[in-house]
Amino acid sequence: METHQLWNVNFLNQIFNAMAEGLFTLDDQGTITSWNKSMEKITGYSAIEAVGNECSLIQCNRCFGQKCPANVKKCGVMEEGRTEAKECTLRHRDGYEIPVIKNARLAYDDNGQVLGIVETVTDLTELNQIKKAAEEAQGKLEKSYRLGNIIGKSVVMQNVFEAIRAAANSKANVLIQGESGTGKELIAGAIHYNSSISHSTPFIIVNCSALSESLLESELFGHVKGSFTGAHKDRKGRFEEADGGTIFLDEIGELTPYIQIKLLRVLQEREIERVGDSKKRKIDIRVIAATHANLYELTQQGKFREDLFYRLKVFPINIPLLRERKEDIPLLVSHFIKKGNEREDKSIKGIDNSGMKQLLKHLWPGNIRELENAIEHAFVICNSDRIQLNDLPVEMSEGKNPGTDDFYISPVSNKINSFNTKKSLDLTKTYLIELLDDCNWNKAEVGRRIQKSRTSVWKYMKKWDIPLQR
Repeated sequence: METHQLWNVNFLNQIFNAMAEGLFTLDDQGTITSWNKSMEKITGYSAIEAVGNECSLIQCNRCFGQKCPANVKKCGVMEEGRTEAKECTLRHRDGYEIPVIKNARLAYDDNGQVLGIVETVTDLTELNQIKKAAEEAQGKLEKSYRLGNIIGKSVVMQNVFEAIRAAANSKANVLIQGESGTGKELIAGAIHYNSSISHSTPFIIVNCSALSESLLESELFGHVKGSFTGAHKDRKGRFEEADGGTIFLDEIGELTPYIQIKLLRVLQEREIERVGDSKKRKIDIRVIAATHANLYELTQQGKFREDLFYRLKVFPINIPLLRERKEDIPLLVSHFIKKGNEREDKSIKGIDNSGMKQLLKHLWPGNIRELENAIEHAFVICNSDRIQLNDLPVEMSEGKNPGTDDFYISPVSNKINSFNTKKSLDLTKTYLIELLDDCNWNKAEVGRRIQKSRTSVWKYMKKWDIPLQR
């Protein structure tokens, strides 16, 4: 061999062995003819061990999964001339699987005759380790933004998380204060379920605004047989059912003075009397109360007992409004889209920039509940893989915010009209019934449309003798 030819061969061998990728060649019979240094490192087989063996030596799951033929002439590479680069695994000399990207193609001589096969192998072990570490880090980060079903990375929500953890480790009474739709029930649940005894104790929920005084008294304290018409047998109340665990009293600001006195005794004495009974029954409960109202102002107005107020607010938790924690909106949107995909069997990937910009701009009078409803609305309309601005409810897509003079939702057309808000939202019985019909008797939705709480809607219905259900 001439000197320059020898130099070229040596040079090519240096390149061959300097490659970061594994590279090996096969002849037209499927026998390994060369094996570079990277293949030795990836598989554990030296060139001496590999050369002369068949390619089945490395047990590629991509080949074996397709029932690698004994006759190399029937190999997919021979039939197709090449294979697409795909992820697969090889078996290391020591018996464990190695994730790789493997590619193969035929090599031809100047006359177009097949010389053999050239295969390249890229080791993905390090890359997969980096990806796994990144996913674990992301998972830990996302976990730090969640507490149960509550989501938030903002400073104010991280403070709420700390308060929940502190309350969970105590049996002190907790008062949760926040506007409608901020997630007061979720906070109460998180306090209970993050306590050390949550798995074996009850969590009882009572909405204090949903029942009349007499029904609420029976619901909370229970009754004995014959104590009133329809009391056909003894019945435990919700306080007794919560014994050993937690009772959550939602909308505590709606309690009548009579029930306030009875609740105060429960908090002081930790005992109850069933309606129509004189027997005192001891209970061991943690009381979590919640309200959208300002209880302090109600005490100043004489509508709520001051002594009860201070009994309830041993450990107060104030939930921020959504418009005060807008950095949490992208997280919440992602969560609601994931829920929507599972519920509707869709594959929506996210929301476009214009839609997200409008969500961040909106004032959110209905807080998180309003945001969830907006995403649900978008799921009904959206017919692409991303929610667009026009998929959002009209008050958001047109940039309107409740509380401004140009915002009014007609109970019939569900469109925004330019009327004076105060004048338009003067309620009458007829108008309220129209709204209820238009909202399928969803009192929370009616409340959002007239900028009042669900409890206020319920009071109007009670005042005008409108049935609670249609």
